[in-house]
Amino acid sequence: MAIRRLGQILVDLGFITDEQLEMLLEEQYQRPGELLGHVAEDMGLLTDDQLVQALAEQMNMQVISLSEAQLGQELLGTISDTMAQMYRVVPVKKDGNTLTLATCDPQNLAIEDELRNFLGYDVRLVIATERELRRSLERYYAMEGESIESVLTELEDDADYKQAVAASAGTSGPVDLTSVEALADSAPVRKLLNMVLLMAIKDHASDVHFEPFEDEFRIRIKADGVLYEMVPPPRHLAFAITTRIKVMANLDIAERRLPQDGRIELSVGGHPVDLRVSVLPTMFGESVVMRVLDRSVVALDLTKVGMDDATLADFRKVIGIPNGIILVTGPTGSGKTTTLYSALAELNRIEDKLITTEDPVEYDLEGIIQIPIDPDIGVSFAACLRAILRHDPDRILVGEIRDLETAEIAVQASLTGHTVFSTLHTNDAPTTVTRLKDMGVPTFLITATVEAILAQRLVRRICTQCREEIEPTRDMLLELHLDAAKLNGNKFYRGKGCEACNNTGYKGRQGLFELMSITDEIRDLIMANASSDELRESARRSGMTALREVGVRNIFDGTTTAEEVIRETVIEG
Repeated sequence: MAIRRLGQILVDLGFITDEQLEMLLEEQYQRPGELLGHVAEDMGLLTDDQLVQALAEQMNMQVISLSEAQLGQELLGTISDTMAQMYRVVPVKKDGNTLTLATCDPQNLAIEDELRNFLGYDVRLVIATERELRRSLERYYAMEGESIESVLTELEDDADYKQAVAASAGTSGPVDLTSVEALADSAPVRKLLNMVLLMAIKDHASDVHFEPFEDEFRIRIKADGVLYEMVPPPRHLAFAITTRIKVMANLDIAERRLPQDGRIELSVGGHPVDLRVSVLPTMFGESVVMRVLDRSVVALDLTKVGMDDATLADFRKVIGIPNGIILVTGPTGSGKTTTLYSALAELNRIEDKLITTEDPVEYDLEGIIQIPIDPDIGVSFAACLRAILRHDPDRILVGEIRDLETAEIAVQASLTGHTVFSTLHTNDAPTTVTRLKDMGVPTFLITATVEAILAQRLVRRICTQCREEIEPTRDMLLELHLDAAKLNGNKFYRGKGCEACNNTGYKGRQGLFELMSITDEIRDLIMANASSDELRESARRSGMTALREVGVRNIFDGTTTAEEVIRETVIEG
């Protein structure tokens, strides 16, 4: 049944007139993304209670008064502080396996399914006013007592959990699937895993590692390119946690000898989050790595990837060419995919057809055809690329050029009037030419098709809350090939460490880029089998700024540290 429009319900209930509704819709049009009820409240046309009554009518839900509800400690303990604050819900009733939660945002239809998946209860939602919900969250879920340590203590005391562990003991033999599922579904195991995942998403982590060793089970979170260890849970929890992850990712819990890959889709606090799960059998159990793909964190916008104005203007010219190959290079995790996605998002016009082939497809792009690679059934980059050419594309993204076959088809595609974007793993832009030659691509085809090579690195940004000026050491200056007498008043900075950055001194990351456009001079050098150093010198004469030089500029701007630039870039010849 179609949901009635909120504006019409407000008129039918007599809360506003038709004229006021028209005025309200005009005001909402001026505020894209804002809900009609919030706009009406801002304009003074509705009270909190009237809005809740209208929403209850629209969503066919019950209204509850949280100020009158009796909320016991056991009931409040069914949901963690972190989750209550993130989803903005308060438990009001537990009847068997049905948990009733109060929300002030009933139009967010995903909440019910996600909390059912997280908590293991049949979830039912009722509506409360935003004012009452905020007060209840402040009173009952102040984010103070809840921690990994408290959940671990709760685990040790949980009778159901101990029974489940005992039932699934001796896991080297045949697996009792019933006891394994009971173990994975026990409330404390769910609570611990939920807390780890929510903390990772809140800290904008890129990966979560669950690592079993002989005497310990380690959980580490990767944020801003660096791994941080969390409070390690007891070793015997390894099996319960990995099993719970496998259940959530729809993997085979009985198979513990083979690697498995899966995916968990969540929407945390209104943001869609994909978790790519990889399970690897080790000597002491299964190691799990979860890649966190939070689409709200990655802004697919070329102006936000961190290029300086000159490089951005040159890159925009290059991606607009009608045919040729554009390569983005750098190590794993250097942001290559984000840069390419941002370029495609900018080129995504109704008159052009864009097709990508990726391993895996990391973000869904509206209006672009995306094909996932699956080598197990023969869907390789090369096989996909051949098929893509029969679909009349204008621009093609090949996730990675890994072999000569893929390189050759990419070359043929560019020669037949397509723009091809792809990635390679090389140290900098000039050495990419050497890598293509090593693969077996003929020199004359490299010069005929490659239009530009963008090399990039990610460095951590200094936390703006605790940034301080420092005196550079002699070793720093030597590493950066700088002379103290020629600093021209430029300063060095670092983050002292504060609560905002978890005492690391860094918050977030930014890109360093070098763009080598293939000029006629560089083409002649490639044909003459010139070295990478000669190509680099020619590119510099044409205006390329090397990665190390870009890094030094960022040091002087106070956005990153000398240590980060030295770690991520090499001294060019």
